[in-house]
Amino acid sequence: MSARINGRVAGKLALVTGAAQGLGRAHCTLLAQEGARVLCTDLNAAGAAETAALINAECGSGTAYALGHDVTSQADWTAAVEAAREQLGGLSVLVNNAGIGVAGNIETCTFEDWRKAFAVNVDSAFLGCQTALPLMKEHQPGSIVNISSIAGLIASDTMPAYNASKAAIWMLTKSVALHCGKRGWNIRCNSVHPTFVDTPILDGIGRNAGIEKDVVVGKLARQIPLGRIGEPREIAQGVLFLASDESSFMTGAELKLDGGISAM
Repeated sequence: MSARINGRVAGKLALVTGAAQGLGRAHCTLLAQEGARVLCTDLNAAGAAETAALINAECGSGTAYALGHDVTSQADWTAAVEAAREQLGGLSVLVNNAGIGVAGNIETCTFEDWRKAFAVNVDSAFLGCQTALPLMKEHQPGSIVNISSIAGLIASDTMPAYNASKAAIWMLTKSVALHCGKRGWNIRCNSVHPTFVDTPILDGIGRNAGIEKDVVVGKLARQIPLGRIGEPREIAQGVLFLASDESSFMTGAELKLDGGISAM
């Protein structure tokens, strides 16, 4: 039985990367609940398949599909866009969600980690936009949503690779938006900038630091004016808005979902 609420993206055809868990799973689920058909992709193919299965159980068979997808691979991007053509019938929404966090300050971050951060966080979005646009042009109006971070706007001394890669997504978004606009295409491109969100990444932070997740969450929450970290569905609501025609006059913009942290 369908769980659609208002059908805010009814008829949209969406590809979401990093869909196996966390924010990606939340984006896929909410888009499907609101009427889109979704291709869930992830390097973790089993996790992407689980996301699609959960959506189909809730919203009906054929709502979601899954694909193993290395977002740093040009060949994999070609295959993913072709899968969207074959399984969804086209593509009108692209959510470049896949990303990784990289620790280490300017002295301790290795060049290998720096390059990995840019490969997964930035190269993926570049390849996604470039590869998807020809198909999206056939299914206008379209929307590209690039998941950046508040760390792409506000720096920290502890994570130069993450700061720089997320800032690069911010500027890439604007360039793509201007490119599409100048050519008269009805394809918008915007970025989303969350702060700390309750995803499995926080479990890993706790394990690596040898402390309980609740302690990690408490420390992070104290940095946010609203006094808490975000929930995945709260970020997905922003993605839903940008994917929908409700944001038809919004392009080249950044949507901050940060509990007020950037206002300080």
